Amino acid sequence: MSAVAHYPIAEPERSEGVWIAAGRRLRNDRVGMVSLAIVIAFLLLILGSALGFVAQDWQKEVGVPNAPPTFAGPAPKDTGADPLAIVMKEAKPVDLSDIDPLAPKYKEWAERAAKIQITETPKAETLAFGADRLGRDVLSKAIKGAEISIFVGVFAAVLATLIGTMLGALAGYAGGRIGDFLEWVYNVFTSVPDILLIFAFAAVFGRGIGTVVLILGLAGWTGMYRQVRAEYIKHRTREYVRAAEAIGVTHVARMFVHILPNVSHVVLVRMSLLVVGFIKAEVILSFLGLGVPVDQVSWGTMLSEAQSELVLGYWWQLAAATIFMALFVTAFSLLTDALRDALDPKLR
Repeated sequence: MSAVAHYPIAEPERSEGVWIAAGRRLRNDRVGMVSLAIVIAFLLLILGSALGFVAQDWQKEVGVPNAPPTFAGPAPKDTGADPLAIVMKEAKPVDLSDIDPLAPKYKEWAERAAKIQITETPKAETLAFGADRLGRDVLSKAIKGAEISIFVGVFAAVLATLIGTMLGALAGYAGGRIGDFLEWVYNVFTSVPDILLIFAFAAVFGRGIGTVVLILGLAGWTGMYRQVRAEYIKHRTREYVRAAEAIGVTHVARMFVHILPNVSHVVLVRMSLLVVGFIKAEVILSFLGLGVPVDQVSWGTMLSEAQSELVLGYWWQLAAATIFMALFVTAFSLLTDALRDALDPKLR
């Protein structure tokens, strides 16, 4: 009896998953990786600020009012003589005893006050990014403002993305009466101008960081809903969705496991625009007194304060807030572009 040869059966090759392939493509994108490093650095910075490791003394008056940046050097001191000094020196003293009954006590009180030693903490004449009108460090304010502004922008965008994606997926996939009802809700929200809708929510919910996040999230989901709904209408009849339906995959799995990864690039791009738009909206709300509380600081409040300072030539608070905002917004936008390219099914 001849021996039967046994040959090993080769296992079928498995293709990369959606997220593994997207991660590989993202790592090959240099601009995306640099942008990711900058965004992570900002997130670590605001985490340190929230935990009190950095910028915890942003409210202290560590410098003289409107101290210039270090590279600009100290402000020139006014050494000119007082034009009224000569007039006051030649003026005859006026006896106030007949007018003010407390006049004889003034000299005694002045002598007592001179004996009291007042210890003042020396204040810096220059700081790295300068000081505001109260002598607070502009760099510490910019770091603390990043914590508030990025928190508001990112979390409001996440809230708007969740609402818009869920409703858009349901309307685009289900259609029928559910889609008609959600379209009616969408038309109601879009019939009111965004700024008026934000003001209406602000008047109802009041002030506060969490309130600003809620207001912007509830007012800004409509654009995300419209795009996600259109993508789901396009994808729900494609072959891979029909194949999933044929093998018994549930509706929820088809919506969020099969279709959502193929439209995630649209969601990410729209979310990046929302982050930028919500940071700007926070600036407007803080300028109008409807944003963060008065005991907090954000890039919006810094820009609001810088208006009056800029007229006097004190530009450093405006420059600090603008540089921080531009750096984060640019890096975040480039990162989301890289993520869109990595997740776009047409580029695989």
